Amino acid sequence: MINLETLVSLLNSIDEEIVLVDTNHKIVFMNIRALENYKDRGGKSLIGKSIFDCHNENSKKTILEAYERLKNGEEETELKSTSSVKTFVRSVRDSNGNLIGYFERFEKK
Repeated sequence: MINLETLVSLLNSIDEEIVLVDTNHKIVFMNIRALENYKDRGGKSLIGKSIFDCHNENSKKTILEAYERLKNGEEETELKSTSSVKTFVRSVRDSNGNLIGYFERFEKK
């Protein structure tokens, strides 16, 4: 059986930012890369706050639209694309398939 410390270590070994958000849009986890990348925005102090505290109104609308798609069964949806990065929102589901959260995933071009 894998324990919580092992799972956190796994997430911290990923060389991309992972910001896990629950279905109330509260940040519940940030891996080391995210903590470093968002240090100037508050870093660890962002945990427990709304993801919308970190985004403007246009971004909030986009995130809420993506969240609705995840609630309706999509596993991943693209948020935006720039010349260097594609940004996706990916669902996190429990063993029964219920949406319990989501995270942004970045794909460098």
